[in-house]
Amino acid sequence: MSNQPKKNPINIELTDETAMGIYSNLAIINHSVSEFVIDFVSIMPGVQKAKVRSRVILTPQHAKKFLRALQENIRRFEATHGVIKEYDDKHQGPPVNFGPQGEA
Repeated sequence: MSNQPKKNPINIELTDETAMGIYSNLAIINHSVSEFVIDFVSIMPGVQKAKVRSRVILTPQHAKKFLRALQENIRRFEATHGVIKEYDDKHQGPPVNFGPQGEA
């Protein structure tokens, strides 16, 4: 017999709206002594204003666990699909063409 406490599974619910997700192409990360705040933003080319689409607040311990889990998932992804190409600061990703520029 084990002296380990019996773990009860957590029942996690996912609403249809949350399951759709929110697109983000920028994350802004700040921290204090007690928490990490990650703001997820969607920026469109040619638009000077962007809104925070979602904010996640983590304890430092959970932020570190999240980092490890993300690193492990990236490792698995690259093992299956190849290395993810990174871009330097001067070139923020592949060119995006949203169609012809409008003129008035």
